[in-house]
Amino acid sequence: MEEKTTSTGTESPSAAPPGVPSGPGCFICNVALPFLEQCWPEATKQHFRASRIEFLKGIRSLIDQRIEHLSRHQPQHGTRVTVE
Repeated sequence: MEEKTTSTGTESPSAAPPGVPSGPGCFICNVALPFLEQCWPEATKQHFRASRIEFLKGIRSLIDQRIEHLSRHQPQHGTRVTVE
């Protein structure tokens, strides 16, 4: 038996601001923050944008450090044996 879904035409996609995913989700992320960002002065927007960038750079540095650590401590895959 095949299950089909039908659309009644009454659903309307939400008009989300650019950069915000549409559809069901977090009220804070989809509604509150975009609304507040429109009310903030330009200097505040720049500050929070720079803050997000610095946070991501911090995460990147942690990842880079872990990659370096794992690369230094690679286990040997075997030993060389001389065959006569």
